[in-house]
Amino acid sequence: MNPISRRLGLLLFLVSAQSSVSLRAADPEPPAKPAFPAVLPGRGLAQHDFLYAGEAKTRDIFLVKGGKVVWAYNDAAGKGEISDAVRLSNGNILFAHQFGVTLINPDKKVLWHYDAPPQCETHTAQPIGTHHVIFIQNGPEPRLFVVNLDSGKTVRELPLPVGNPKSTHGQFRHARLTEAGTYLVAHMDLRKVAEYDDTGKQVWSADVPGAWSAVRLKNGNTLVCGKVVREINARGETVWEFTSADVPDYKFNSMQIATRLPNGNTLINHWVNSWSGPIDSATAPVQALEVTRDKKVVWALRSWTNPNLGPSTTIQLMDSKTAPEKVHFGSIH
Repeated sequence: MNPISRRLGLLLFLVSAQSSVSLRAADPEPPAKPAFPAVLPGRGLAQHDFLYAGEAKTRDIFLVKGGKVVWAYNDAAGKGEISDAVRLSNGNILFAHQFGVTLINPDKKVLWHYDAPPQCETHTAQPIGTHHVIFIQNGPEPRLFVVNLDSGKTVRELPLPVGNPKSTHGQFRHARLTEAGTYLVAHMDLRKVAEYDDTGKQVWSADVPGAWSAVRLKNGNTLVCGKVVREINARGETVWEFTSADVPDYKFNSMQIATRLPNGNTLINHWVNSWSGPIDSATAPVQALEVTRDKKVVWALRSWTNPNLGPSTTIQLMDSKTAPEKVHFGSIH
């Protein structure tokens, strides 16, 4: 083959190869795996009556009864995100919203409010009776506070250890009182769960990486939620575990709070980050799952339209009358 023919053949080969690459590049991407099954178990909003709130750009709280939203609250004047919310037996609602803690009545009137000081955050709060509230303040000097709602005075203030005093946002999210009157705290940056008495003394702890929330169960074990859900015994041993791999049909990889229900099932919230971009209601994952001990899904909550409940952080079931304020911290009732 003469040089001219050889160069012409090489040119035709390169053009053909480039066309082939272009065609392959233009091929459509394979469809993404759905974030949830086509048919969800349970009865949707009608499965339970519940109070609902979540960390989102807007601070919204919803009360769902009989499958419908019967009450809704939007904290338009505030800032931050709602990480914790509790409805008392008298209908009042206490919620922590990153830069403060607020108590409102069913008419949405503010009964009490606390503003976190600069460089500080508040992500968890719990009522003690109807006269006190306990909460944690993240910051350079993290503190546990108990405040009298009638006088506004602080009746208990205790320091809490952290891994990094300069990383306010990464210190604490969730804490709950136990039946013994101690305070169970999920230490995010210390990668552990610790229990404190009313003097601030640590009386128990367990190493749990990624602990976002923790509650003491009636059997004495502790239910911890984070990247996975673990039930651990007093020795810190895992006796039950739930991970996203247990529900491969769901995108369920951002769990925040887990609750053990009276029937033995576990209700787990699933958060979606609304700061990373708009949430597509057509493809957004479920907001919560209720699973049995053997990890069967019996209820999947997914409500991104009519109504749009938004991202999920906390759900308080109200199928029966309860009084979550009937707790104590040492001698404080």
